[in-house]
Amino acid sequence: MAKTKDLSRDVRDKIVDLHKAGMGYKTIANQLGEKLTTVGVIIRKWKKHKMTVSLPRSGAPCKISPRGVSMIMRTVRNQPRTTLEDIVNDLKAAGTTVTKQTIGNRLRREGLKSCIKVPQGPPAQENTMYSPVLKFVTERLNDSEEKWVKVLWSDETKIKVFGINSTRRVWRRRNAAYDPKNTIPTVKHGGGNMLWGYFSAKGTGQLHRIKGTMDRAMYHQILGENLLPSAGALKMGCGWVFQHDNDPKHKAKATKEWLKMKHIKVLEWPSQSPDLNPIENL
Repeated sequence: MAKTKDLSRDVRDKIVDLHKAGMGYKTIANQLGEKLTTVGVIIRKWKKHKMTVSLPRSGAPCKISPRGVSMIMRTVRNQPRTTLEDIVNDLKAAGTTVTKQTIGNRLRREGLKSCIKVPQGPPAQENTMYSPVLKFVTERLNDSEEKWVKVLWSDETKIKVFGINSTRRVWRRRNAAYDPKNTIPTVKHGGGNMLWGYFSAKGTGQLHRIKGTMDRAMYHQILGENLLPSAGALKMGCGWVFQHDNDPKHKAKATKEWLKMKHIKVLEWPSQSPDLNPIENL
């Protein structure tokens, strides 16, 4: 994987002398124990420039051979989440020692950049925006601040004490954000501690720990114990609106009937749009 060592001046001159004596490329390679391609390069350089010494290079020589670059690109293409440290270790095992900065510079020269994984969205997309999200935002561009003050935002979140729960990054090209390899699948259930919480412009509410898997019955119980008391504690007043996403248990018929029975107005919410919910920043 490392770059090959340059031939000495004596060996280059001997290759040219043997060629002048009428020997063929293969014969010269066998006699001197060099590669046939190396002999060909030396002779072609002599024919073109009338010299065997290395030509002046512009800048520092590349520390990674073309074969090494191909290996790096193949690895990143197949596994976009590969880290710079992984690549450095792979090259070191193959005999090439380079820094993470060198690898990063090479990847950027190849048109790749390190980006945060985006959530997977529905198949239908309009440019880089989902049409339901675009519709939602367009319809509410002129909504007053007073209207948003009346919204009680809610969501579930997963807290992992052990394991990886950090931002995941991938190496990708400029317009490949929504390639399946570069996205995070939407996960409705998973390990760790699940919490349900809420907040509004008036303040934050209490967290409710979810024991086990939340189903419709548990969600109804959480709403009954927290939603109306929370609205009162936060002094939401009249005409407040409840926001929750399109999780199946949120959209279930029984849930809708419960909210309707309690005269709770629900904010219509587009699918696959967590970035619109300010509770994500909280």
